[in-house]
Amino acid sequence: MAKSKVLVVGGTGYIGRRIVRASLEQGHPTYVLQRAEIGLDIEKLHLLLSFKKQGARLVQGSFSDQQSLVEAVKKVDVVICTMSGVHFKSHSILMQLKLVDAIKEAGNVKIVQSSPSFPSNPYIDLIIKGKHGWALQLNIVGVTVEFLVINVRQFRFLPSEFGMDPSKMEHALAPGRESFDQKMIVRKAIEDAKIPFTYVSANCFAGYFVGSLSQLETLIPPKDKVRIYGDGNAKVVYMDEDDIATYAIKAIDDPRTLNRTLYLRPPENVLSQGQLVEIWERLSGKKLEKIYIPGEDFLASMKGMDYVAQAGMGHFYHIFYEGCLTNFEIGEDGEEASNLYPEVKYTRMDEYLKMFL
Repeated sequence: MAKSKVLVVGGTGYIGRRIVRASLEQGHPTYVLQRAEIGLDIEKLHLLLSFKKQGARLVQGSFSDQQSLVEAVKKVDVVICTMSGVHFKSHSILMQLKLVDAIKEAGNVKIVQSSPSFPSNPYIDLIIKGKHGWALQLNIVGVTVEFLVINVRQFRFLPSEFGMDPSKMEHALAPGRESFDQKMIVRKAIEDAKIPFTYVSANCFAGYFVGSLSQLETLIPPKDKVRIYGDGNAKVVYMDEDDIATYAIKAIDDPRTLNRTLYLRPPENVLSQGQLVEIWERLSGKKLEKIYIPGEDFLASMKGMDYVAQAGMGHFYHIFYEGCLTNFEIGEDGEEASNLYPEVKYTRMDEYLKMFL
């Protein structure tokens, strides 16, 4: 069966550009929304043109022109949104509600190929997901008959998540809770509209959390001292951003991830901050002075900070003091990426840190 056609919304962003590359590398016809809102941002324009050289198709569209979004969605089988949801950049999570409306209007759910014994039939009532895979329900003279479908492609939406699972963050501290609340609003809209989905929980981006040994206000390893949150033993999941994109694209045609959350939790990347520091000390050959910060001191330090800083530090607190990325088991509504795709050679954090030597 041919590969799904993919539309990436937010393709010039930090994760979006990686999603575009992964989609092309895995052989998907790839469309990238070229928004009029980029204006005179020449770097974004040239990035889009570089995607075009690599084989991507640029599609004109704007969130101020709903019909342009509908027309873009009609071209594809999968929409992946990677618009920013972090406070220190543009915060655009709720703009995805316009995408939800566009997907509803475009009506992209369709059959690609049914069993040869049961070709396209005007009496097809419903495509359903059953115990044994996709099936057609036909109503013939008032009797419902169900047939197994061999090849079916269903439209799918991957909204902009790619971080902590918002469904686990009802207790999150304000103002950082806003991101999770808004993502749950988008999820509700998707599910109310019965749009097939996959949510991707990618946890901590290595670019922001690993090179710095999870220090605030820097992206490179500290030279002499390192702040340790609590006892440094809370388990965290660190992911190379290219691997996040690889796993996300692997999932889009996989029935096992349909209407589920894909958790990126490869076992060798489940590390505490203390273990991450030890890896760096071993690689660099230098011991760092460790400054342990109790949870109450960390929370107290947030007082008086601006909104953006408080939001980010609240997320740090949940990750490094509460262990929110790993303090739950993946249930029936989720799948773990490295289990599904053992062929992916994901980047271990000792290999990642070598670039800083």
